[in-house]
Amino acid sequence: MNQYEVMYIIDPAVEDQQRAELIARFQGLVEQNGGQVDRVDEWGKRRLAYAINYKTEGYYVLMYVTAPPTLPRELERNLEISDSVLRYLVIRFEGELPPKREPLKPYAPAAQAAPAAEEAAPAEEAPKAEEAAPAEEAAPAEEAAPAEEAAPAEEAPKAE
Repeated sequence: MNQYEVMYIIDPAVEDQQRAELIARFQGLVEQNGGQVDRVDEWGKRRLAYAINYKTEGYYVLMYVTAPPTLPRELERNLEISDSVLRYLVIRFEGELPPKREPLKPYAPAAQAAPAAEEAAPAEEAPKAEEAAPAEEAAPAEEAAPAEEAAPAEEAPKAE
């Protein structure tokens, strides 16, 4: 019996109940072919590195299984047939199982993260400003020039 690591990405448009049935179906397939599912990690929705079928997100599932050498071919055949699976990868895995990954924070677009960072920056700069009053006189002139250059670029109409 060999150990395998199976990762597949499910279409995010699939509803929760159908997704659970799909995951259970692949677990059942492993057990029907004489294998044993060691662990299933559902990573959840993640942003894809590149678009697959015009989709930019996918629901990631990682499965560790112990099975005979004939299982990967049958499992890959079923993953290929399923329309809900965007991508899959089955590799042989040696050694003990790695520790379970902690879920990452949900993806937050940069536009939402930037205002929060800008709000924190002035609060930190206030104490420094009181200490170095002469240095401030030169700094606003330098900061004003880049701000004026950036403003026209932002106001330019976008091509549609």
